[in-house]
Amino acid sequence: MTHSVAKSVLMVLTSHDRLGNTGEKTGFWLEEFAAPYYALKDKGYEITLASPKGGQPPLDPKSSAPESQTEATRRFNEDSASQHQLATTVKLADVKADDFDAVFYPGGHGPLWDLVSDPHSIALIEAFWGQNKPIAAVCHAPIVLANTKDKNGDYLVKGRKVTGFTNEEEDAVGLTDIVPLLVEDTLIDRGGRYEKGDAFAPYAIQDGLLITGQNPASSEPTAELLIEALISVPA
Repeated sequence: MTHSVAKSVLMVLTSHDRLGNTGEKTGFWLEEFAAPYYALKDKGYEITLASPKGGQPPLDPKSSAPESQTEATRRFNEDSASQHQLATTVKLADVKADDFDAVFYPGGHGPLWDLVSDPHSIALIEAFWGQNKPIAAVCHAPIVLANTKDKNGDYLVKGRKVTGFTNEEEDAVGLTDIVPLLVEDTLIDRGGRYEKGDAFAPYAIQDGLLITGQNPASSEPTAELLIEALISVPA
């Protein structure tokens, strides 16, 4: 297979918008999408956005709060072309790992309900892994790795360094009893060598082609590790 000069990255967002039985909305976290999106775009990568249902993924309203804004989110809020791209995500069932050089999963609480068990997402990650292509996920999104396996039938995270939203951080946002899964506990349960930094401080780690970030502040560092991995993987 030949590649164009620009490498292409698939970003997969949640389609789930209900925060358990609280009556509140959830979805993806804006910074965790915007920071990697622009980090990749500014380096010339082609980006395709996908979600289980296609179309506009639900945005966690809390990530639009003034205190949650960053340079990247402010840029996105003034970027009509990127807003249009987000509003028209392709269906996850219609994308193939063959067409991309890497995949990035932004977090938010939504993936805990849909992407964790989505058969298309699981098959996609396993295909990227089988093709020796980088896989990155940040905050709650490392949960998408929970049910993925390698060619030997072992969990993908088994024996590998991973991070993701900590139990302490989940407790701090008051959702420990609401979420169906805790990221830290689940990754450890699957045999992952779970590591973490300080609560809500940037922390991203890489183990081969597996790249994970701990929380929203880790979005850009996670994207930077992915870019480094893309540079080192031959086209």
